[in-house]
Amino acid sequence: MPLLAVVAKAKSPLLGATLREVMPAFLERGWTVVTRPDAAEVWRAAGLSSDALEVDPQLGAEGPAPDLGLVLGGDGTLLAAARFVGVRGVPLLGINLGSLGFLTAHPADRASAMVQAWFAGDLRPEPRSLLHVRMTRGDRLLVEREVLNDAVISKGAIARMLTCAMTIDGCSAATLKADGVIVSTPTGSTAYALSAGGPILHPSLAATCVVPISPHSLTLRPTVVPSHMTIVLELQDADGAHLTLDGQWEHPLLPGDRVEVGPSPRVLTLLQHPDLRFYRLLQQKLHWSTR
Repeated sequence: MPLLAVVAKAKSPLLGATLREVMPAFLERGWTVVTRPDAAEVWRAAGLSSDALEVDPQLGAEGPAPDLGLVLGGDGTLLAAARFVGVRGVPLLGINLGSLGFLTAHPADRASAMVQAWFAGDLRPEPRSLLHVRMTRGDRLLVEREVLNDAVISKGAIARMLTCAMTIDGCSAATLKADGVIVSTPTGSTAYALSAGGPILHPSLAATCVVPISPHSLTLRPTVVPSHMTIVLELQDADGAHLTLDGQWEHPLLPGDRVEVGPSPRVLTLLQHPDLRFYRLLQQKLHWSTR
């Protein structure tokens, strides 16, 4: 029996109607659906049968991987889906119930058509690279996770810069004095890294982008490095600094902590309509080249 993971923005006023529109295509084919408790409440309020519904905050992390992840929300919802099911090799189909929807590119009014296109085999699988992040304090490993967008080191509420030593591919590269630093995938180049002045990278590139946030030295510029290289950031001085992964998860940092960011052997797969090519998305979502 095939398994569908539904990762949803439960607060969206569009969620109930979207569930009623797209779920019959799965339920009539005998699929089981797993979702988180907040989305399950909307499911029941929408009048859908709970016979084939499983409720699990971890979206079946202890069992077999779902056959498909259906993301109903915005880009933050898709990042959550990537963390729960995408890193397990589950392809993700994103329906935009949010505002921007750069990753969840298919509009809500086309939700049913996109589901039918997936059943017909008409959607294009688009592989996206991931970063493997490790944070150590002395000889203790405190964090080990995969990210789709970025790993960010940033300072706390006190208005002081942080200082960290950066090593790239085993070579001492710079001492960063800045409000922080972003290490992003090509997918993440259109997120926080872009607002900090980083370049736009095509998602198929084998590259990693390092973007200082408000650097003290004007010679510290965004840098693109080959994706096989490991970037090490060692915090030297900061008050209340923290590490944030994909904007979804945060851990406090202390001087001496090391953050290693390198390539992940895993690949995340987005399912896209053939008409939604990257540069068309730039034009539609970011109004690229229009002003």
